[in-house]
Amino acid sequence: MSAPADWIEKCVERFERPLTAYAWRLLGDADDARDAVQDTFLRLCRQEQGAIEDRLAEWLFTVCRNCAIDRMRKDRPMHSLSEPQLAEPSPAAPPSSAMEQAETLDGVLTALSALPPNQQECIRLKFQQGLSYQEISGITQLSVTNVGYLIHMGIKSLRARFAPVLAANAGSGMDTGVPS
Repeated sequence: MSAPADWIEKCVERFERPLTAYAWRLLGDADDARDAVQDTFLRLCRQEQGAIEDRLAEWLFTVCRNCAIDRMRKDRPMHSLSEPQLAEPSPAAPPSSAMEQAETLDGVLTALSALPPNQQECIRLKFQQGLSYQEISGITQLSVTNVGYLIHMGIKSLRARFAPVLAANAGSGMDTGVPS
């Protein structure tokens, strides 16, 4: 027996975009990412809704990750990660604000891409996808403790990289919005 069609539609509506972004970051190719997500949803269609509903996000990201890894192995050797445009500037925001936001985002993404791949993946799953350490553990097959350690070390590295900027902004009275 397979999952009901209306439940599948709701899952696609909710998870298609985050899964595509996740797969794109892993694969670096939009077409491959869409194919991996399509494979993920095809596998979801063959599942019993009750068997995975309580851990749906973890299941989908795990299957998507595995589909992406399978594509990498088949198609080409591992290559460096690149980053899609994650934030469109608000049309109501002044151009200078939009430019500052884009520069800040670019700086953070550049710093994030300098981290080891396992730290990048854990941080992205936590902060971009809003998953718990337990869910990230299930997706990456790392222990919850290791996930916490990787996120902690990644954030520590990012803070160290941005310490001069944060100090300069604090001295100027500018609110960076970054917790210290």
